[in-house]
Amino acid sequence: MIRKKAIVILAILCIILLSACTGASTKDEIYDHLEKAVTLEDAFEKQQDSIVELEKEEQQLYSQIIDLGMDEFDKIKQLSKQAIESIEKRTDKIKLEKESIDASKEEFQEIKELIADLEEDKVRKKANEMYDVMMNRYEAYEKLNNAYNNSLKLEKELYTMLQDKDMKQEKLTDHISNINESYQKVLDANDKFNASTTDYNALKKEFYDLAGIDVKYEADVPDSKGGKQGE
Repeated sequence: MIRKKAIVILAILCIILLSACTGASTKDEIYDHLEKAVTLEDAFEKQQDSIVELEKEEQQLYSQIIDLGMDEFDKIKQLSKQAIESIEKRTDKIKLEKESIDASKEEFQEIKELIADLEEDKVRKKANEMYDVMMNRYEAYEKLNNAYNNSLKLEKELYTMLQDKDMKQEKLTDHISNINESYQKVLDANDKFNASTTDYNALKKEFYDLAGIDVKYEADVPDSKGGKQGE
């Protein structure tokens, strides 16, 4: 009888220990996915300086063009072609940036099913809150990326138009207005993306604290590039 009781107690202890190990493992898995998602955004971060430099380069070319008269049309065509080349380089950088964010999102989504396995209600609730904010961040980036690519498309069209000597000034003015409106959407989308990034970083720290995950923070995830000013 005593032996059977001891076996029952041992079985209960095993269940408790197994549950504890499972909980710790789930937290570790979530941590691994979260930090890998950050690492996968390295390529995104690396594009920022290059994109800003290319923005400045194109802006300088545009400034040179508008200072020229029609008697220097050959120079206008030359600078317009250079501007298009600069925009194409920026388009390539934006593509690499998006690939990085997409890879990060795919990795991050791996925690969705793991969150349900967290035993503590407050930890699980915080993890769900963190998950929702990060998914909103990815959605904000998608809108930012679409707005930015649309602006690049409009800019290329502008420099193609500038190579047409018979292009009407009114049509050019309308197109430049469209570019400015497009870049305002970029700035607005960029603000939302940056705000979501800040919110997520704060929630991730709160989650780590509640989950008892000891992490040393050297720096937050950098914000996205600042939006481009319109012509």
